Amino acid sequence: MKHTVSLLAGLLALLVVGRAGFAAGETGTPAEANKAAAGATPTPAKEPELTPEEKAEKEARKACKIKICDILATKDATGDDVACDIVKTWRGEDIAKMLGGKIDWPWGNAVCQSKLELQRAPLAKAMSEASYVIAMPSQKVRCTLAQKDKGEPYVVEIAMAPKVTFKDGKASEATINWGEAQAPLLVYPLVYAATGLDNQTNVLGPEVVRMVNEFATKKCAGVKSELPSNKPN
Repeated sequence: MKHTVSLLAGLLALLVVGRAGFAAGETGTPAEANKAAAGATPTPAKEPELTPEEKAEKEARKACKIKICDILATKDATGDDVACDIVKTWRGEDIAKMLGGKIDWPWGNAVCQSKLELQRAPLAKAMSEASYVIAMPSQKVRCTLAQKDKGEPYVVEIAMAPKVTFKDGKASEATINWGEAQAPLLVYPLVYAATGLDNQTNVLGPEVVRMVNEFATKKCAGVKSELPSNKPN
């Protein structure tokens, strides 16, 4: 059971690239969140040098983050909706750390991509109303998993329809609502079991709530000066 939960945490990090509606920015790993909750001080790690592709991905995610944060800050329901192409490369060694050493990560790097589409009005209402539910339509995330040895990479596609309940502008409950999955025969049973468990028990719901609230506060604060609403006309 513990191994399956760890796998689910890894799946969340790999697959919910913006799918919760707020994860388009950089978020901490579940292990880091547990340390913070326990009062421990995480040991600062030296940031690895980004490749040109990773730098481009990061800038694209930042642009999307600014769009979302501006809506959250202004609570203005009028204007363009959010539509972003999100790409995130996860390095194999980082994924292994996220899984906490409880299970081995048998592949190399993973590149996940998705089309993030969010309606502006629900985002604004979630920040301004006492109680509000954002229910996203089913959307797909595609991850390419590199093999450590020579061979074609594995491609995993999963549909999900996240639902987040807000109380007084903060996320209080969430479900990912995993849908149909497509994956090679060697990978599919693992994905099917993990997502099926989460649909039944909502193991990852609290983690989604944490990610949403962290994004709306800490992550948005990091780009506050760059929000269109804060720039002089």
